[in-house]
Amino acid sequence: MTTEFTHISVLLDEAVHALQVRADGCYVDGTFGRGGHSRLILQQLGATGRLLGFDKDPQAIAAGQQLAAADARLDIIQRSFADMHDELAQRGLAGQIDAVLLDLGVSSPQLDDASRGFSFNHDGPLDMRMNPDAGISAADWLASASAEAIAQVLKDYGEERFARRMAQAIVRRREEKPFTRTADLAEVISAANPAWEKGKHPATRAFQGLRIHINNELGDLEQGLQAAVDSLAIGGRLVVISFHSLEDRIVKQFMRKLAKGEADNLPRHLPIRPEPFVPVLKLLGKPLYAGEQELKHNPRARSAVMRIAEKLR
Repeated sequence: MTTEFTHISVLLDEAVHALQVRADGCYVDGTFGRGGHSRLILQQLGATGRLLGFDKDPQAIAAGQQLAAADARLDIIQRSFADMHDELAQRGLAGQIDAVLLDLGVSSPQLDDASRGFSFNHDGPLDMRMNPDAGISAADWLASASAEAIAQVLKDYGEERFARRMAQAIVRRREEKPFTRTADLAEVISAANPAWEKGKHPATRAFQGLRIHINNELGDLEQGLQAAVDSLAIGGRLVVISFHSLEDRIVKQFMRKLAKGEADNLPRHLPIRPEPFVPVLKLLGKPLYAGEQELKHNPRARSAVMRIAEKLR
């Protein structure tokens, strides 16, 4: 018997509303997951509309293929959204997309399925790869990485202030026995954390840092944001939902740079001035957050923030 792991799409109505779906439009769901956003987009598309869904996770792809078999308007693609421009160019769609949606981070099925190795709450093999068929697992990386490299990952990507202590504990323990299970790693990290935060598992930040590193999430995000803008038609929209400060900072700075340009710190008396900045994006509204009703039904939405921009040229 197989277990079905469900995913509640965060800011579902708000995100799809922000896309301004037209019946005959062409859209990209860069993080298909279990298709919550995609299903609502398809409901608003007409017979000639089109939706392309991207995901690295084979289980998400399987769910997408099942939906695509029932709805020919959906194409499902097993690639990172960072590669969307290359994929769309091959299909003759680069620069013709009406809106791109990116719902970042890890999905509920990935967290809840112990066999995926993402969670410190459920014991399972220490993997953490969104695509288990590509790249190096967390177990293999931890088996060979230096204490300095591990500490840097936990600090930079997990924002863990006890990163060095945790890294040293990991290296000491692996000399006796390699890490192969999530519960084992969570126990060692927790023991190395001298200041547990109320209401938060002491391995939360460390597991986040490892997951982001293993999947190159921030690198994919930086590449994917530019790929999305390059893929949009003039007037097309970019809608991004982030779940932690590292992601949101990248999204905010990227959108602001293309909307307002780099800060001009040059002295005013210089005889030759740089060319005036011409914005590529227009920022639309303020960041949006999940409301009280959504938070009651889905506590994982508490850290979500959505930003919207429109392509001008």
